[in-house]
Amino acid sequence: METALLIVGGVMVAATLLPLLRFEAWWIRVFDFPRLQISFVLLIVAAARAALGVQGIAETSFLLALLASLGLQARRMYPYTRLARKEVEQCAEPKPGSTLSLLSANVLQSNHQAERLKDIIREADPDLILALETDTWWQGQLKEFALSHPHQVHQPQDNTYGMLLYSRLELQEPSVAFLVEEGVPSIHARVRLRSGQTVQLHCMHPRPPSPTENDRSTERDAEMLIVGREIKRNPSPVVVFGDLNDVAWSHTNDLFKQISGLLDPRVGRGFFNTFNAKHRLIRFPLDHFFHSNDFRLVAFQRLGFFGSDHFPVFIELSLEPQAAHTQEEPQADAAEHNEASEKIEEATR
Repeated sequence: METALLIVGGVMVAATLLPLLRFEAWWIRVFDFPRLQISFVLLIVAAARAALGVQGIAETSFLLALLASLGLQARRMYPYTRLARKEVEQCAEPKPGSTLSLLSANVLQSNHQAERLKDIIREADPDLILALETDTWWQGQLKEFALSHPHQVHQPQDNTYGMLLYSRLELQEPSVAFLVEEGVPSIHARVRLRSGQTVQLHCMHPRPPSPTENDRSTERDAEMLIVGREIKRNPSPVVVFGDLNDVAWSHTNDLFKQISGLLDPRVGRGFFNTFNAKHRLIRFPLDHFFHSNDFRLVAFQRLGFFGSDHFPVFIELSLEPQAAHTQEEPQADAAEHNEASEKIEEATR
């Protein structure tokens, strides 16, 4: 029993410490994801070790290492609990002309339960629909939304990185870009609200660090940071959303926020875990919405299961310029700017 606790606890301590390294190898970055699961195992092992009794320096040091690791994990996840202060204020009285609702859904290309997704979309009734991992089959299944959402950008692909964007609001200067990797598109446009105000949109789905995708996180990180830099250079109301293949509490997520100056509405509200929808005990927040500090939040929901390994997510925002006076914009320091530059240079050379 004690040997098993030592082995399991040692692995969990290592899994906690490895992400502190800035190395970008997938087998290190993968430990950014299961912080909640690692914390649960740490808690069980620590409780069992304490129940068996703690004697001597070695056992005391082991228990302290477990508790310290649990503290590190809790510190990273704390901002995404309801105990933390909300980063984005709740909108008290949304004005219909200044609101924008968006739904993002990674459909899982091999999943063919399109009717269930369409029911979810109809019920949510968003202004914009972003469907990811979409091929021509999915494009055909979602064609009914071309009537209700006539402004569209279609980039269907067979490599699980296709994207379809439908909008009932006018899209200005829409474009598809391949910022870092061939075959990995992103969609960029301005959307004109009913009030006449325009909002810049960036729809993204970079490759994750994994043995079957990329053996490092560099390309994913660089794509996010390229968009973040562009946002900072051209300040305006902006929303970034999609499946970023990164968790809310990662260092890259923090760096993106600092570089872009955008806010995360999940802070102070919850994890909103979206992947893996098929496994209740193994879920992480991979589908994201970030926005500039001139928005307040009207609604934010994780929606129902439709056969994909991701849950769809819905958000409604209210563009309120005065909100910028009470919602602090993140600011990057010199070290963070240098880190972003190094990541972008490494991925694009």
